[in-house]
Amino acid sequence: MSEPGGYEAVLRDIGRTGVYHLPLAGREEIIAAAKNCGFAVFRVDLAEIGDKAGLLAALAREMAFPDWFGQNWDAFADCLADLSWRPAEGYLVLLEHCDLLHARALDDHLKVLELFAAAANDWREQGVALWCLVDMQADGINWLPGL
Repeated sequence: MSEPGGYEAVLRDIGRTGVYHLPLAGREEIIAAAKNCGFAVFRVDLAEIGDKAGLLAALAREMAFPDWFGQNWDAFADCLADLSWRPAEGYLVLLEHCDLLHARALDDHLKVLELFAAAANDWREQGVALWCLVDMQADGINWLPGL
């Protein structure tokens, strides 16, 4: 990346947070930049996930959701809205290998992206960055800004 400040500058730009494609190159640099910013980083491997139950279980496991997480969309939204169980300067969620989920459970895949986008909007209003980067081949998701 050739921009001054590189990935750290992009990740600190709270006004641009949201759901984006994970760039094809630079994954480890993005993670390192997020950690340098004091962000909590969650890598959620969805390579073998093809349904809502598997998706929610993977998210809960990799994001270390509290015991009260109820394995449903409302509880997922509640966990994203209250990250007090994982305090940080900001948050980076990498949804890796999403193509199978997209192919087998499109509605659930779109729902989780919708909930991440809504949470990013809510956190933005509080001055906290929440980025969700999606690793997949399908269109319909914006590319990470400034890269």
